[in-house]
Amino acid sequence: MEHNVYLLATDPKNPCRDVIHSRDTGLKVNVFCVDDEKFSANPNEIQLYAYANNKLYAFETINVTPDDALDVIDAIQWYAEYIDFPDMEILPEDPRMGQNVAM
Repeated sequence: MEHNVYLLATDPKNPCRDVIHSRDTGLKVNVFCVDDEKFSANPNEIQLYAYANNKLYAFETINVTPDDALDVIDAIQWYAEYIDFPDMEILPEDPRMGQNVAM
């Protein structure tokens, strides 16, 4: 089974704003440190959440296509390895109180 190769674009002015890029597909995922900045979910994108190193992260796709949607979990798992937190649990909903929005 082939695996995608992921690349990371980082913002030198904000260490919590990374973008995961798939080299092999069009998938791009924004990474937000929810504890450090405001995050408003885009209803047209996929959002997943995770805790790592006592921080809540939000992962949001950028212009996701149906073909790329299947690779979002793989990209987040790659990111978890990258930040040395391989056991990061990926959550389907925002775990903060009052943040869950019915879709």
